[in-house]
Amino acid sequence: MIDQTRREFLRHSLCAGAMSMGASRLRAAFAEDAGKPGSKMKFGLVTYLWGKDWDLPTLISNCEQSGVLGVELRTTHKHGVERELTAAQRAQVKKRFDDSPVTNVGIGSAECFDHVSPEALAKAIEATKEFVKLSRDTGGSGVKVRPNTFHKEVPREQTIEQIGKSLNVVGAFGADYGQQIRLEVHGDGSPPPIMKQIIDIADHPNVGLCWNSNGQDLQGEGFEHNFNLLKARFGATCHVRPLNTPGYPWDQLLKLFVERDYPGWLLLEAGGAPADPIAALIEQRRLFEELCAKAQAA
Repeated sequence: MIDQTRREFLRHSLCAGAMSMGASRLRAAFAEDAGKPGSKMKFGLVTYLWGKDWDLPTLISNCEQSGVLGVELRTTHKHGVERELTAAQRAQVKKRFDDSPVTNVGIGSAECFDHVSPEALAKAIEATKEFVKLSRDTGGSGVKVRPNTFHKEVPREQTIEQIGKSLNVVGAFGADYGQQIRLEVHGDGSPPPIMKQIIDIADHPNVGLCWNSNGQDLQGEGFEHNFNLLKARFGATCHVRPLNTPGYPWDQLLKLFVERDYPGWLLLEAGGAPADPIAALIEQRRLFEELCAKAQAA
């Protein structure tokens, strides 16, 4: 019987071989489609939850083997890309990405600007500034933040204004470092009409929205209306669930992104832990490619 290590080696060798055989066809297809809307859109990974337990070399290797060539580094995960890194360690992280075909898309922080306490709000703003520096130093292009919650003791409009103004502060700071601030459509701010209120206040051009593929996207006046409500402020990242997850119009989402000729990253944010993560990533990349091709052919 083939032992587990050899089975894994053979399986991943077959995956790599299949990718290698298909690479020339893929490059030819991309060259052919280069002028089509959506041809600049790319597929990547958020290290939540599939990649949370991978150290940085494993993360980069798994992304490279699967052809999922971009990653948003969610903080507190095993990759270890955190604010505590020294200048030398940050340079080493950057070099690891530079020496691979995988792009460091940026830092996925959990910082938010809904805090009731002025001290907590100031701390969140300063932490975001530190993440901006970390992203810049490690070769990323931006930092993800969140709105996040409405508190019963504070009027909703006051919290919306506070979030928007805080985003302008960190947006201006990020611009000085070449780092986009990406507001994830998350928490109590998830309904698109509420997010529109926030982003209208956060009018700094370096603040963009990270569409998050939430159930609220389908509510109110409908999916396409909600997409159109926010699309003018989309940043360089969008989060998606596995593209075969039922109950969400993935084909329509890709169609709208293709029609918009979106040039950014669709980043897979998936729960659970697949038995074969490389095969699972390959499957999701292929679904992305199929949905893009279908939208481009429409």
